[in-house]
Amino acid sequence: MGFCFWFFLVFILWQMMNVPTQAAIAVGGGVGINIGNGGGGGGVWFGGGININNNPTPSGPSVSKLNNAYTALQAWKSAITDDPLGVLKTWNGSDVCSYKGVFCSVDSSNEPFVVAIDLNHGNLQGTLVKELSFLTDITIFHLNSNRFSGTVPDTFNDLTSLQELDLSGNYFSGSFPMVTLYIPNLVYLDLRFNNFSGTLPEDLFYKRLDAIFLNNNQFEGELPSNFGNSPASVINLANNKFNGNIPASFGFMRSELKEILLLNNQLTGCIPQGVGLFSEMQVFDVSHNSLMGHLPDTMSCMSDIEVLNLAHNELSGVLPDIVCSLRSLMNLTVAYNFFSGFGQECSKSFYRDVGFDFSLNCIPGRDMQRPQPQCNVIPGSGLSCLRIPSPQPLVCGALFENLNPNVTPSSSPSP
Repeated sequence: MGFCFWFFLVFILWQMMNVPTQAAIAVGGGVGINIGNGGGGGGVWFGGGININNNPTPSGPSVSKLNNAYTALQAWKSAITDDPLGVLKTWNGSDVCSYKGVFCSVDSSNEPFVVAIDLNHGNLQGTLVKELSFLTDITIFHLNSNRFSGTVPDTFNDLTSLQELDLSGNYFSGSFPMVTLYIPNLVYLDLRFNNFSGTLPEDLFYKRLDAIFLNNNQFEGELPSNFGNSPASVINLANNKFNGNIPASFGFMRSELKEILLLNNQLTGCIPQGVGLFSEMQVFDVSHNSLMGHLPDTMSCMSDIEVLNLAHNELSGVLPDIVCSLRSLMNLTVAYNFFSGFGQECSKSFYRDVGFDFSLNCIPGRDMQRPQPQCNVIPGSGLSCLRIPSPQPLVCGALFENLNPNVTPSSSPSP
């Protein structure tokens, strides 16, 4: 919810900062900003305002846009079966800009159109309808924390201006909604806390999204081999049923990822060596899986990492000092694994104000460790993790070339 709120607030402030001349106050459900001249869809009404400036009554194309919006919203209203908070009481008449949760802007001719729908926490029950595709100018569609069910209509690919789609906290189901991949300008996709199931398509991680939130669904199967190459800055796949290995190609395309959350799935195998290529990564959480083997030395290149959570896996070996000495580290959790020790730098974590939880491992002489019989047989001790040799000491600046001998630093990844 926080991300959506700030994204929406920034959008509003940007609109206000780009008002070239006069502003008109709107009355109704809130305050509106209307651009007197200029272009590009400048004005925004809050909570269903009514424009009271002296512009002539909209005609021509804008009337068609508002008529289309009226048709879409009334069709949708008829598919909403429960409205305990009375959200839709204002959804009467042709003035769609006065509907609660519907926001309008103006184009370069100062003509209004629907630019956003925000019905978060409306507790509405119903389904989405194909007529919503008539809202071709809408940029933000927020429905989190309602009781919508069914699927996403295939007509949503007609929402050519849509940038942010938040359907989180509902009861949508079925396979991954492929239509979202064909919304051309979409940058934020939030489907978390629903009942979607099945596997994820590779095309999801080729699409130019900035944020992908799919956590707390019923997705399963192996992660697509290209998932770490997404241009997104945040990917959250937590609390699903993904299995198999983290793809060996993880990180090889110099992704811009800053947060990856894979916790509480059924992942196995090793943490790939390519994880070190995510030098801008801030949060890496793979806790509550069944990952095995030793940590790759390349993790020392994660210079911006703040939260590193490896807890509740079957990792082993000595926790490397190079991990504990990461300069930005604020929280390191390796509890409930099979680590057999850690070095001097890890001991210093207690004095660096770094949260460090190493409980329930197999570290001799330390409190709160596993009973010795559990440490006699280390899971995955025969597992051979692919580790490509690199010069010692590891030089992070040369890591990409060492792991990708056919790629030079100036090369650009394929789109």
